[in-house]
Amino acid sequence: MVSTKELLKLRQEIKAHKPDFVRQESWRYKRVRPNWRKPKGIDSKMRRQKKGWPKIVKVGYRGPKATRYLHPSGYYEKLVHNVNELSKLDAKKEVARIAATVGKRKRKEIIEKARSLKIKVLNP
Repeated sequence: MVSTKELLKLRQEIKAHKPDFVRQESWRYKRVRPNWRKPKGIDSKMRRQKKGWPKIVKVGYRGPKATRYLHPSGYYEKLVHNVNELSKLDAKKEVARIAATVGKRKRKEIIEKARSLKIKVLNP
């Protein structure tokens, strides 16, 4: 079995070669945003994967199954809104990300509690 660290490195290498998937003709029209949409036209050059046209999303660009949903540090991210939610986290597998809706006072309490439970916080 390959370690998670090696798989994360492999995921990073795959990501480096992955193209930016852009919406068809988004470079031509300002009103068409580059957010990915699958090309569906019958004469679409992009759908037919013609040379010189952007690549389309395919399953082969996915990363290793064991590293999906992992933070680059190798832990699973969990969104925390209050101090009680910290006690549900497993310090060996999960890290906390404090929600944007949490204010300064509660944020400070969450950080102190995380320190005592030895849980890493991604955005202290």
